[in-house]
Amino acid sequence: MISRENFENSASSVATLDRGELKKQIRNFKGRFKMDFTEDYLEHTSVDKLRHILFAAMINAAPHN
Repeated sequence: MISRENFENSASSVATLDRGELKKQIRNFKGRFKMDFTEDYLEHTSVDKLRHILFAAMINAAPHN
């Protein structure tokens, strides 16, 4: 399980990202699964939803004990 500190740090870092940086990080995400979103989807989805997608991927990719 992800530590509380890592959870909070990840949440804080994602919360400060703008659309451009969110799109970049989602496109370049390195995890246990590939995220494959079209440019149109990334451009027209709300920034809050993009933050949710990236944060969920980060939490899922974190090591579990």
